[in-house]
Amino acid sequence: MAAVHGVRALLSLHRSALFQRSFGLIPVQLTSTCLPTRLCSATTKRNKARPEQKNCNKSLLENLHLMGVDVEMARQRQPGVFRRKSLTNEQGLAEFLQSKGASSEEIASIISRFPRAITRSTEHLEERWELWRKILNTDSEMLSVLERSPESFFRSSDNKNFENIITFLTSLGFKTKDLQRLLVKAPRIFCGSLDLTRQKVNFLKDICVELGGTNPEQFTKTVLYKNVFIFSESIKRIRTNIDILRAYLGLGNSEMLAFIQGSAAKILVLSTEYLQNNLNSVELKMVSLGCQKADIQKLFYTYPVVLYISPATLSPKLECLLKVGIKVEQILETPRVLDYSTQNILGRLEQLQEVEYNFQKNGIGILDCSQKRFLAKMEKLKL
Repeated sequence: MAAVHGVRALLSLHRSALFQRSFGLIPVQLTSTCLPTRLCSATTKRNKARPEQKNCNKSLLENLHLMGVDVEMARQRQPGVFRRKSLTNEQGLAEFLQSKGASSEEIASIISRFPRAITRSTEHLEERWELWRKILNTDSEMLSVLERSPESFFRSSDNKNFENIITFLTSLGFKTKDLQRLLVKAPRIFCGSLDLTRQKVNFLKDICVELGGTNPEQFTKTVLYKNVFIFSESIKRIRTNIDILRAYLGLGNSEMLAFIQGSAAKILVLSTEYLQNNLNSVELKMVSLGCQKADIQKLFYTYPVVLYISPATLSPKLECLLKVGIKVEQILETPRVLDYSTQNILGRLEQLQEVEYNFQKNGIGILDCSQKRFLAKMEKLKL
């Protein structure tokens, strides 16, 4: 019995030393005689008893605390990780990420937000990293994406699926620079199933054919370029949103085809409820300002992004513009002024009032320009 306790004590000592060494807590020099860490995590005939499993969980928690992981957050996000009876690889994960340039804080953050990362073997991590290197050029680029979206790297254990998705997207005409953009902007695309990815593409091709398009491949690529997050949403949502917009706008096939692969692509991923509620709210607001339905339809067609803006944000923007004498017709002609925050609009209006700017004579284009151009124009107006 004393011998068993002695082995456990030795394991505990080496485990603590390894983790403190990894994160710069003490300068421990390991030799080939060191025992591997967290042997108690492996399930054997001798350690199936409940007390041993509890000890293993406690050991895991101690290791994660040493690494600076927010264990409470990790438990809430993926509690199953803490009930595992098989080996976890937090030590190997930490060493792997450190070798790629990650700091201890970044590693702790990654595990806190996606604790399943500690279940991936070092061999799997190396293989996945090499696959990512086929798209991104440097370790720092890859770490940036991984730190922002750890799920994209650790969610799937199927490296072959990841490789198949790259092959499939390449077959659609996506070049390496396009894949880089996809991986940076919407990395979760690459951790979904190949079948679902193929279904989304086929769905878009079908939409093109349904609307009389003659080049489904180009249509699909154009839409995905406009909004890669379409890959992340359900076909049902996208189809419903298309139907809602077409019914309201009363567009013919060719007009709808152009609309979808134009500015409308950006709003196809909105929650259907949110889209419908905003459509109704904008309509009510514009009618109250004297607009006809044709005016509102034109607004949605030329500037569908207005449906992204919540009613609570849109109303103050419109009111501050109308208050200084700008006509609603001018807003309809230059709807991009609504892109800017209410604070930004108010600040510009205040500066323009100081120079007695005449919106009826000069228009409102000055409100729809970069800050640098706006300041340059203000300097000329003050002369």
